[in-house]
Amino acid sequence: MNLENIPNHVAIILDGNGRWATNRGLNRSEGHKAGLDRLKNLSDYIIKRGVKILSVFAFSTENFKRDKKEVDYLMHLFAGGLKDSIKFFSNKNIKVIISGRRINLPKNVIKTIDVLQEKTENNTAGILNICLNYGGKAEIVDTARKIAYLVQNKELTVDEIDEELFSKNLYNDLPPVDLMIRTGGELRISNFMIYECAYAEFYFTNTYFPDFDELEFEKALDSFNERNRKFGGLK
Repeated sequence: MNLENIPNHVAIILDGNGRWATNRGLNRSEGHKAGLDRLKNLSDYIIKRGVKILSVFAFSTENFKRDKKEVDYLMHLFAGGLKDSIKFFSNKNIKVIISGRRINLPKNVIKTIDVLQEKTENNTAGILNICLNYGGKAEIVDTARKIAYLVQNKELTVDEIDEELFSKNLYNDLPPVDLMIRTGGELRISNFMIYECAYAEFYFTNTYFPDFDELEFEKALDSFNERNRKFGGLK
């Protein structure tokens, strides 16, 4: 596959962890742990494959409505798992950034993600954007508030607001998504990066995320390379 056919920005909805565990007679929590383990190695492979930015949907704003026991476990997993991943991502030269709202996140999770971002901020191989307590609509609302604040404080005029400026004021200033992947068999994007995916190609697979390995990612790349991408119109 030619390098020019590798998408610059890939986004993945990490779906199916709980069902993966249930099908094996395991607790859902074990599926979430398996998903985190898969993410570490897969992100390294994807970036080595030539992708510059990998965004992953780890936990949505709506996920706080799940059973409290499961949410508490996920927060514990994020705090411990991400802390344990600092050395891994540092050794792989991967920069990790976090997108989402900090409100409602436990203090130990906030502390962990702050350390993770600080320790990897100078890494240059590629970017792993972990979307945590994230919602696409929430991101657009938060960006509108941020820009309104700048206008109110006369740091910006209304006439200066355009698509480029709006994009730069999202949670992180990243290029548009080229390829959106959802694992787990669902055929929707569930409020994930809805602004950034305006012209993304979509790939859906029945494979649960803990089983979404390098071979499965290659299938997604093959599908991407079969597309004739069009921007700004119908033909």
